[in-house]
Amino acid sequence: MGRGDALELKVAGPAGERAVRVSNPDKVYFPERGITKRQVVEYYLGVSEPLLRVVAQRPVTLKRFVDGVTGQAFYAKRVPRGAPDWVDSVEITFPSGRTARQICPTEPAVLAWAANLGTFDFHPWPVRRPLLDHPDELRVDLDPQPGTGFTDAVAVAGVLRAVLTDAGLVGYPKTSGGRGIHVAVRIRPEWTFVQVRRAVIALAREVTRRIPDRATVSWWKEERGERVFLDFNQTARDRTIASAWSVRGTPRATVSMPLNWDDLTDVQPDDFDVLTVPRMLAQRGDPHAGLDDESFGLETLLEWALRDEHDHGLGDLPYPPEYPKMPGEPLRVQPSRARRSPS
Repeated sequence: MGRGDALELKVAGPAGERAVRVSNPDKVYFPERGITKRQVVEYYLGVSEPLLRVVAQRPVTLKRFVDGVTGQAFYAKRVPRGAPDWVDSVEITFPSGRTARQICPTEPAVLAWAANLGTFDFHPWPVRRPLLDHPDELRVDLDPQPGTGFTDAVAVAGVLRAVLTDAGLVGYPKTSGGRGIHVAVRIRPEWTFVQVRRAVIALAREVTRRIPDRATVSWWKEERGERVFLDFNQTARDRTIASAWSVRGTPRATVSMPLNWDDLTDVQPDDFDVLTVPRMLAQRGDPHAGLDDESFGLETLLEWALRDEHDHGLGDLPYPPEYPKMPGEPLRVQPSRARRSPS
């Protein structure tokens, strides 16, 4: 399909109407379902109101599938060349100290423009400008390991909810779009990335104490077994997860769907996709509409972190391999390799 077949959409927004060009609108992005680029763009316009509540004023990495779900995806951590002047951006700092400008969505047209570039997932940082070094969102990623699945993640999420309550926090769950579950907690932007990560480690450790046979915080895959991994490193600087309402790179074009806690036991990830979610939103509204109503503190979780260190000798856990060595971090050596190393 040639350039002459491009579609121009008029997208309303707070600054007026924008013209968004959609090239090759009939290009099939999801062959199993026959879902086209145009349908993905229209999906994002249909969920733009709740999605903008999630990503607005945040630095956002775009996960782009320019050849559709069967092609090679890549993460765009900088504003793509040729972006319209109405695509806002913000400068972020990577763990290495390097900086870059990332898109900072402010209106529906930006979502449609990004979708035209092959964006399936929007990956927002847990910060809002201007406080880019102080997260306002605590995120917990429940990642089922081989031998486990979504049902196991649901069981662990139930215990996580109880632990959050004990810590004086309120979480909002969503499907990851795959087998996992993500939980978001709105927090006051008073702590650093390091402190928020430490709080998540303490939270995750308490979950594993209560259900050690079902949950783990082991960074090394060889130690996880058939359990759900609570991925504490998703709260490290520059680590992000797909936002609520994001389309995922699955054959069915599933969506990371926000839910109420009581919904978790009655759903499956495949229930939510590009074709079904807009209707659900129209019928039920946004289950996470109250996420910004109240911000919480991390005092209790950080007290738990001190308790773990002083009473149980449990300090920090390894950072991802691309990170600089962090103060107090243990060796980043796979346990089986460490045992084989000469003393």
